[in-house]
Amino acid sequence: MLKSKALIYLFTAIILMSFANAATIYGIVYDLSLQKVNNARVEINTAPKQFMIGQNGSYSFEVPNGAFKIKSQLIQKGSIIASAEENITVNQDGDYVLDLILLPDIEEGVENVELDVNSDIVEPKTNNKSLAGLVALLIILIISIGIYYFAANKKSRGFGQEKELQQEKKESYDEDDELNKLIEIIKNEGGRATQKDIRRQIPLSEAKISLMIAELEHKGIIEKIKKGRGNIIILKKK
Repeated sequence: MLKSKALIYLFTAIILMSFANAATIYGIVYDLSLQKVNNARVEINTAPKQFMIGQNGSYSFEVPNGAFKIKSQLIQKGSIIASAEENITVNQDGDYVLDLILLPDIEEGVENVELDVNSDIVEPKTNNKSLAGLVALLIILIISIGIYYFAANKKSRGFGQEKELQQEKKESYDEDDELNKLIEIIKNEGGRATQKDIRRQIPLSEAKISLMIAELEHKGIIEKIKKGRGNIIILKKK
């Protein structure tokens, strides 16, 4: 009887200790265009493994201290069309934010169709002269329709292309404005700022800001230094 009670107390203490050391990992699942992905499956390799279907792109897990791998998959009609995988280490209690960006899974699925060169091909017997006349008439009809369609839509196609170019220029200007704003924030902070400070001043998601910082780092404009659980962004001197 005493042994049974001792085991119960020990088991209860272990459970309480695991909850006492628990932390929360949460974030948003995005696609490549940084739009929230609904109904993506997210799992983490705790013991036992946890998984959930993200609503409106959001997910959240309660975990103990340790190193974990988080996977996310978008499944349609029984096939994985996009996935993401990230590692995270939990050293202390608190909230950990980890956004996931799904990348499309391009896998095999193209079947090769081989022709049997030894198979017999039976060709119907037709009147060659009648067939040639029909082919010529069909070619003339196709050319006439093509010329009419080209003349009628030339102006509208030109307008559509011009509109697309204007839209591309506008998107390019918007992206340049965002990058310039990020650089200006770092300058105002004395040439260095934490990624957390930048996010407070720019109303964009963590994933979008990370992509912008990566682009500026690639261009050699800034330098990113890892410090603890965050990053320090330093503006390089020209």
